[in-house]
Amino acid sequence: MTSVTLRNVCKSYGDVKISKNIDLDINSGEFVVFVGPSGCGKSTLLRCIAGLEDITSGDLYMGEKRMNDVEPSKRGVGMVFQSYALYPHLNLFDNMSFGLKLAKADKAEIKKRVDHAADILQLGHLLERQPKALSGGQRQRVAIGRTLVSQPNVFLLDEPLSNLDAALRVQMRIEIAKLHKKLGCTMIYVTHDQVEAMTMAEKIVVLDGGYVSQVGAPLELYHYPKNRFVAGFIGSPKMNFISVFIEDVEKNQVKVQFKNGSTLWIPVDGTNVTRGERMSLGVRPEHLVSEENGDAVIKGNVLVVEKLGYETQIYLTIEDADADMIYRVPDTALVEAGDTFSVGIPAHRCHLFHNDGKACQRLYKEAGAQ
Repeated sequence: MTSVTLRNVCKSYGDVKISKNIDLDINSGEFVVFVGPSGCGKSTLLRCIAGLEDITSGDLYMGEKRMNDVEPSKRGVGMVFQSYALYPHLNLFDNMSFGLKLAKADKAEIKKRVDHAADILQLGHLLERQPKALSGGQRQRVAIGRTLVSQPNVFLLDEPLSNLDAALRVQMRIEIAKLHKKLGCTMIYVTHDQVEAMTMAEKIVVLDGGYVSQVGAPLELYHYPKNRFVAGFIGSPKMNFISVFIEDVEKNQVKVQFKNGSTLWIPVDGTNVTRGERMSLGVRPEHLVSEENGDAVIKGNVLVVEKLGYETQIYLTIEDADADMIYRVPDTALVEAGDTFSVGIPAHRCHLFHNDGKACQRLYKEAGAQ
């Protein structure tokens, strides 16, 4: 197992800056997920760690050794790509052992490693098959096995599940998490899917425009986002945002007023909040409550009702909301498009953001959050 450290790492292509002043500490044996929208630089950063891209400036360490100028083959990393990239004319055993054969490894050692990897990935009974005879999930496991036999100190996975259907993605998420627990090695996983990040990671790195926006445990990012970007990116459906007027300020709470005149005190740090300004209140769809249980009530027109069986998602038009407001109701709800609907807002579940996107620190202690 090996730690990975990045200090002020930048990557540019000519005048175009992709990764900007990246500082990260990835502990030995940790499962870290890089997440962010397309074009934020997460795959580029992974390729810099692998040595497939040169670092423009800054330092990369694995353990105590600086790796900037070390060849990819000597870094002790193994990479699983989005594409399976399996040789169609070779069976599974030959696909998984191809790299070892190129390295002229001993035949007995090759068989030992492939059998061990196949056993971990439940592929032992398929080693004589060719890729065309496998399902998408099995092909992805072969790609992981090909990396596993090289016995890397650091696993790098670049959106490995994006080619699978929804059901297989869920299954493979579980398989990769189980693999990490069994191996105990350092894993760095890239995805644009925040659900994958939340369910798999020990630590999430949220990237935005080449910068690190926030680093933390999944529930820390979910309950205590440091800025509006992270608040809107982590969570599905995304957080609701409503423009509010700051009516009063105290050290440990801020009183906000909605367009309809409703007010509530939010338990956040009010140190840098100014009475009379406008700010953005955030509340997650699953944290909204019924009218009678809210500390404040807002009313809107129902646009769409998504009846999913286990829950109902109600889309509302709300004054001063940035977009259609989403309310997640457990089970079913007797509401239809065109209805007028009232929603309760619990003060302790609210977030408050300055105009520059920076969050006021929430003071309510959420269960399970660090």
